[in-house]
Amino acid sequence: MSKINDITIEDLNQIIEEKVVELLGDPDSGLALKEEFKAELERRLKNPSKKISHAEALKRFV
Repeated sequence: MSKINDITIEDLNQIIEEKVVELLGDPDSGLALKEEFKAELERRLKNPSKKISHAEALKRFV
C-alpha cells in the first residue's frame, strides 16, 4: 500500500480532478460535438508530433 509521503503533486492533482468529476459529473456529458471540431481532433490525432502530455498542457495553459 502506498503512503502519502510517496505521492507526487501531479498524482495528487490527478486524484483531486478525478474526485471532482466523480462528485459533480462531467459538465460536457451528453453534449454533441460539432463536425468541424471532430474533424480537427481527427487531424491532430493523425499527427503524432503535435501530441503533448496532460502535464505539459497544464504547464503551457495554466
